[in-house]
Amino acid sequence: MSHSDYRPNLRPLEPPRGASSVVGSHGIGASPGDKKSKNKSTRGKKKSIFETYMSKEDVSEGLKKGTLIQGALRINPKKFHEAFIPSPDGDRDIFIDGVVARNRALNGDLVVVKLLPEEQWKVIKPESNDKETEAAYESDLPEELCGHHLPQQSLKSYNDSPDVIIEAQFDDSDLEDGHGNTQNLLVDGVKKLSVGVHEKGKEDAGAPVKKDESTSMSQDIRALPEKSLQRSAKVVYILEKKHSRAATGFLKLLTDKNSELFRKYALFSPSDHRVPRIYVPLKDCPQDFVTRPKDYANTLFICRIVDWKEDSNFALGQLAKSLGQAGEIEPETEGILTEYGVDFSDFSSEVLECLPQGLPWTIPPDEFSKRKDLRKDCVFTIDPSTARDLDDALSCKPLADGNFEVGVHIADVSYFIPEGSDLDRVAAERATSVYLVQKVVPMLPRLLCEELCSLNPMTDKLTFSVIWTLTPEGKILSEWFGRTVIRSCIKLSYEHAQSMIESPTEKIPGKELPPISPEHSSEEVHQAILNLHGIAKQLRQQRFVDGALRLDQLKLAFTLDHETGLPQGCHIYEYRDSNKLVEEFMLLANMAVAHKIYHAFPEQALLRRHPPPQTKMLNDLVEFCDQMGLPMDFSSAGALNKSLTKTFGGDKYSLARKEVLTNMCSRPMQMAHYFCSGLLQDRAQFRHYALNVPLYTHFTSPIRRFADVLVHRLLAAALGYRERLDVEPDALQKQADHCNDRRMVSKRVQELSTGLFFAVLVKECGPLESEAMVMGVLNQAFDVLVLRYGVQKRIYCNALALRSHRFQKVGKKPELTLVWEPEDGEQEPAQQVITIFSLVEVVLRAEATALRYSAVLKRPGTSSLLGQEEEEAAASTEEPDD
Repeated sequence: MSHSDYRPNLRPLEPPRGASSVVGSHGIGASPGDKKSKNKSTRGKKKSIFETYMSKEDVSEGLKKGTLIQGALRINPKKFHEAFIPSPDGDRDIFIDGVVARNRALNGDLVVVKLLPEEQWKVIKPESNDKETEAAYESDLPEELCGHHLPQQSLKSYNDSPDVIIEAQFDDSDLEDGHGNTQNLLVDGVKKLSVGVHEKGKEDAGAPVKKDESTSMSQDIRALPEKSLQRSAKVVYILEKKHSRAATGFLKLLTDKNSELFRKYALFSPSDHRVPRIYVPLKDCPQDFVTRPKDYANTLFICRIVDWKEDSNFALGQLAKSLGQAGEIEPETEGILTEYGVDFSDFSSEVLECLPQGLPWTIPPDEFSKRKDLRKDCVFTIDPSTARDLDDALSCKPLADGNFEVGVHIADVSYFIPEGSDLDRVAAERATSVYLVQKVVPMLPRLLCEELCSLNPMTDKLTFSVIWTLTPEGKILSEWFGRTVIRSCIKLSYEHAQSMIESPTEKIPGKELPPISPEHSSEEVHQAILNLHGIAKQLRQQRFVDGALRLDQLKLAFTLDHETGLPQGCHIYEYRDSNKLVEEFMLLANMAVAHKIYHAFPEQALLRRHPPPQTKMLNDLVEFCDQMGLPMDFSSAGALNKSLTKTFGGDKYSLARKEVLTNMCSRPMQMAHYFCSGLLQDRAQFRHYALNVPLYTHFTSPIRRFADVLVHRLLAAALGYRERLDVEPDALQKQADHCNDRRMVSKRVQELSTGLFFAVLVKECGPLESEAMVMGVLNQAFDVLVLRYGVQKRIYCNALALRSHRFQKVGKKPELTLVWEPEDGEQEPAQQVITIFSLVEVVLRAEATALRYSAVLKRPGTSSLLGQEEEEAAASTEEPDD
């Protein structure tokens, strides 16, 4: 059945092979307006489109025997008929072709699949230049890899990447994953930003409709080399509906005014094409929708799927609410949060009753006797300038023997969260704060986040500390864990700490610093920062000598208009020595606590592991680097890190090439996961690949991560402050899984927020110009990394003023030759050769559709494509002097 079988105003669900959309003359299954359904043979009967799910018993039996496979479903945001689940053996993903094979599962769901017979597997032609066998991936870099709160994903296919944006709040967990992999995030919710299919099933004008080069065919498969087949499967059961079943999108009338359906239902068309179209009862719709549908053409609605029957192409849903105008920041943001199931409601009165009631709250006098009193010590915080939830503080006291007493002091959040209380339940459910460009959706009520727990200066605060005696080289001579009371003397920003590091001998003028408590001087703080910086440099150097990996990716930060909240400009966030200083001591504390709780409770510790990269994708990358003549060593995290730091010079071209390669290296990387130590038999699997350490956990951010609260409780039990946790390893693993899920969601949402703001910026301040480097070459298009903004875009030949273009392979390297139409006065048409790692000039322009922007290539040899006013607007997106 072809796309044309659908009514023209319906976006085509990928037509199920061999399935007809004619499902009976009445009832939800019928394609609206389908006349053929009057057929006698089908009258009154409904023909199933989807298979009935297997029984629970058969599923568990099949999983035990190995005849069925389970995994998280990923649907390609650009080609929504393609879906994948990871192969349990780390080899190439298993392919699920089409909506019917997907059997009503949605993106992110935990599904059980059955492999199809070999003759129905996907055939990948060796000539295929589209490596789309894993295209739907969002590769998730552990944060430890990145060093900043990066959007944590990377697209797994070189060429089919949706627009991807990199940005984020600093997150010590971003350090761990070895990278700041941001781009995958966007992938998952490209929403209106990607080059995709519009309504009416037409591809973008800019997107050439190209027959997929890898098709499933029943030619004699045995004659094909083994590597050209991709195992294919169908979904037989949904183990867990992880997708929220909510979507944002637009309302339309059904086309056939005479049908029964028309009188009862409207059609909801989701912005995310991976979600089916949904019938919604007209009684849920605005009263005048039927008479004035055009008034609602640009209104964003939220709809929830309530049912999706076996005999219907479309789901049944309920309209939840109208958000406002598409393209505006607040409605779009609320849509993103709702689609991803982020709870942004106000905390209930039951939850707020769990908080201390008599305000202002002070530490009870008997609490001081249970803690080490560090209030006289020189303790300070270093955070982003806008941060209000200050989890961590540092101290550094020189000792007479030339060593240092260094302390990491973390807000004692677990003191304020009674176990089993409503507050505990809500915090566990939210599991993480979610950082958007313009605001934070907090895990805990603001009274805790910003006041009682936050380590604000010049007030007594309850903390949990790790204190070491360290040599100037960072060697640990002794270690102490315990509950403490501190009084931070100053709230420094990363910029303040950076200026202290950069002026080791000059006093920083008082007017350039925040207020400092009278018991301490700015000189004392300055010296402590310098001492910590010296130790941190040694610790960091040693970590990389010991084989750690970091994949720093470009990350966007925005300047917002104070009145309108619209983005005025953006710049690539610079990760500096002050960030690295904090990062090193947070890593040190997390590792120390991991060892402590694991040795105390080997069956019950909540740890964080990072598996090695996916072998299939890594092998593809090794092959690619060989073809490109790049001397990269992928044998270990440390070897890869050395390759990336040594292979490239410091000139502009080398640095750009390093960005592109870093980006490619992040794709095979897996996510780091929380897990319960008692449920993983093989100690080797506890390892953290990017940090290259045997044990790791999260302890340093309990205000915004629930995993850290659990770790604080475990540490308190290990130190005898409380009884053992009354939780079975299975139950702890469930909590770990939930934390993993919500953390992944928060990264996706953060990336989407960045993507939203960047799209608005292009609309408000564009067009924007930048240099870009080619990352992948196809026969009609090529992908670039836009260097000024860290976004990836695909540029289509048919969107350029070309006379012709020619694709060829030179050796194994793909190459596009562009022949430009001559301009006035030009005799010869200009030729331009596009290969991987070519540097090109691009212009980003807003499109008419809400929040879409496209990239075009600048003709070689032309001066700016922008007029003077546009040049000034683009210049304002340079880094601000804040």
